[in-house]
Amino acid sequence: MSLFEAIIFGIVQGISEFLPISSTAHIIITELLFGYNFPGLAYEIFLHIASVFAVIIYFRRDLWSVIRGFFSYFIEKSDTNKIHFMFGIYIIIATVITGSLGLILKNLVVDIMKTPPFIAAALAVTGTALILIERFKHYGNRKEDRMTWLDAVIVGLGQTIAVLPGISRSGSTLIAALWAGLERDTAVRYSFLLVIPAILGSTVLAAGDIPGAIWSEIGVGPLAASFLASFVFSIVSIIWLIDFLKKGRLLYFAIYLYIIAFLVFMFVEEVPPTI
Repeated sequence: MSLFEAIIFGIVQGISEFLPISSTAHIIITELLFGYNFPGLAYEIFLHIASVFAVIIYFRRDLWSVIRGFFSYFIEKSDTNKIHFMFGIYIIIATVITGSLGLILKNLVVDIMKTPPFIAAALAVTGTALILIERFKHYGNRKEDRMTWLDAVIVGLGQTIAVLPGISRSGSTLIAALWAGLERDTAVRYSFLLVIPAILGSTVLAAGDIPGAIWSEIGVGPLAASFLASFVFSIVSIIWLIDFLKKGRLLYFAIYLYIIAFLVFMFVEEVPPTI
């Protein structure tokens, strides 16, 4: 892989990770356009780790508040600590649901989920879901102090579907959270913090399945360049999405997804495995 290609991969991952357009699908599409087809999702997960670092740095105060409040609740059961404790519990519930059901769902379709027709269909499904939540559902007004275990279950199920390339993780969790009645800021914060255990868990589970040849195929320099580009543009994506959701409409993302789905279905061809 050339340095230019590696940087493009990183930019694509960073920009698409937190927008409701499926970063995994965009990475796979980029692979196909460049003539690559790495087995499994090893390279995608590697780039996702850079995005996790971006979330940790950007939401470091929120993350620290949740962690501190979670453990402090065992010592001092104040109202503030209880809110953070329960928020941490809701993150755990959604993560457990995603981890357990996601593995089953992923194994059922592993052979076809990186094919252009599958990705195109999944992108169209994500676009349709965005239109439905924008058109038929008023956003709720419940903040984290009024969240329930049912919210965590709904969002966890939404995130489970996102193990499929083309189904946006950020999109599915945002849609699920908004549908459950959470207000936008809480839905965004919950969605972003959920990405940390979700991706770290995926990394641990996939570590044993990563073929050693993939690192020599890509190269240390390109890997470092793509990782850095993914980190930088993930920060940009987070800032842009938060600002966009304050005044923009999800419909614009839906239109983009329909266009990309059509182009993938019509013009992108499957490539034999590179390794």
